[in-house]
Amino acid sequence: MGGNGTSPCASCKLLRRRCAKDCIFAPYFPSDDPHKFAIVHKVFGASNVSKMLQELPVQQRADAVSSLVYEANARMRDPVYGCVGAISFLQNQVSQLQMQLAVAQAEILCIQMQQEPSNMANPVQNNFEAVDDKSFLFQNNISQQQYLNFPSSSEHHVIQDSLKRESFFGHDMVS
Repeated sequence: MGGNGTSPCASCKLLRRRCAKDCIFAPYFPSDDPHKFAIVHKVFGASNVSKMLQELPVQQRADAVSSLVYEANARMRDPVYGCVGAISFLQNQVSQLQMQLAVAQAEILCIQMQQEPSNMANPVQNNFEAVDDKSFLFQNNISQQQYLNFPSSSEHHVIQDSLKRESFFGHDMVS
C-alpha cells in the first residue's frame, strides 16, 4: 500500500493521501512515529520538506530529516530563536566556565607564588650551589611550570577584566 508495503507513511497519514511506492517521505517518516512528521510539517510545511529532500542526494536525506526534526523541536520550544537560542546559551555557558577557570588558575598562581617567596625573590642566590645550567633548570622546574601554565595573553585580559569587575562591587577575588 505505502512506502513500506503495509501502511501509509506518517506523512501520507497526516495529509490523508494515498502513499505511493516512490513516496519521498516513506523512508524517513515511518507510520509508527507520526509525531516526527507532524512537528516537521507544522514548522516547515510538507511542500518545503519535500522540495528540500528532492534537492539532496539520497545518501544525505536521512541526516537532513534528522536535522529538520531537531530544528522543528527547537522551534516549538523557542519559536523566535530555535536552535540558535540553544547554541547561544551553551556558548555563554562555555564563556563563563572559561572565565571561572582563568580566575581559578590566577588564584592558584598567586597561592604558589606566596608559598615560595624566597625562591622567587632571588633564584640565583638560593641556587648558588648549582653546578651548571641544566641542574639549575631542573631544580627550578616547579617555578618554570608556573610560568608555562599561565594563561595566554588573551586569557590574561579576561582575568584582569574579571578582577576589575569583582573589585568594583566591593570585594576582591584574589587577595
